[in-house]
Amino acid sequence: MSLISIENMKFYAYHGCFSEEQVIGTKFSADIAMECDTSLAEHSDNVNDTVDYSKVYLVVKQEVAKPSHLLEHVARRIINAVKEQFPMVSKVRLTLRKLNPPVGGHMDSVSVTIED
Repeated sequence: MSLISIENMKFYAYHGCFSEEQVIGTKFSADIAMECDTSLAEHSDNVNDTVDYSKVYLVVKQEVAKPSHLLEHVARRIINAVKEQFPMVSKVRLTLRKLNPPVGGHMDSVSVTIED
């Protein structure tokens, strides 16, 4: 088994419990790690024999673009979509961060990590 990772993907989206967040939007970042068997690609040197990073990025981007109230909901959608579109992925670990969240104090981010 191998672990394929895409780190620090950046997005602008409209997630949050406050109505202002859904109008103004904010920045988000995501890390995804996917466990899969890459033994065929290790020998074939063919992208069709592994998980194509660019296609995974597009799946994440598409799910992040759909507004939600909770990071947990967005993260679950991303994991479900990745596992559905890439059957060779057996396990996903995703961290989704809201940068500069409006929670009454200064912090870099809040995040949720889901592993499935």
